[in-house]
Amino acid sequence: MPGTRRSGLLAIGGIVLAAVLAVIGHLEVSDDLDPWSLTVSDFAVSDRGGVIDTAMAVLAAASLVLLPALRRSGAGRVPLALLTAWSAGLLAAALVPTNEPGTPMDTAAYVHRYASVLSFLALPVAGWLLARHPVTGAAAWLRGLTVASLVLAGAMIWSAYLGDRALLGLIERLLILTETALLATLALHLTLTRVADHGVVAPHRPGIPVGSGAATP
Repeated sequence: MPGTRRSGLLAIGGIVLAAVLAVIGHLEVSDDLDPWSLTVSDFAVSDRGGVIDTAMAVLAAASLVLLPALRRSGAGRVPLALLTAWSAGLLAAALVPTNEPGTPMDTAAYVHRYASVLSFLALPVAGWLLARHPVTGAAAWLRGLTVASLVLAGAMIWSAYLGDRALLGLIERLLILTETALLATLALHLTLTRVADHGVVAPHRPGIPVGSGAATP
């Protein structure tokens, strides 16, 4: 279905743009900020409304682009709701600032923190559920990235609360990279599939029209 492939391509474009903006945002901040111990949000607050915040908003929009295609494919309500929660949490984290590093947290900082937690947990669970659905032929990749995301999320929680923020920035960046890879895997697969009218996704095989009765692996 052309709409499904278009959604996948738009999402991939948004993911690539968000990644480029995030890199630019890190290069533009002060050299005094340590990426090993400070989070992406700590970098973003030094340039409020700058390219890192924009990157988060673009990634949220790229995720939302996938929802219509997944809905047409017959994906369940729960993974779609979790993808929506991921996007909403990411957008909220982009719009609501955290506090400056080393200063007491205010209400906005707590909103930012728990919006981020919601996003980090919602996406891997959605990926795990979608790996069980025929929309995703890359089930092994999705499961592997989901497990990696949850392990890194656990490591991040340990560092933030028990580990005296040891390597917190590095762990968070690895988590973001893993979850972005999960999202990109889903978007890429949608560009390579065709959705039949009854909602089953069949991998596209050049030279074999969909509905021809040819067997697919």
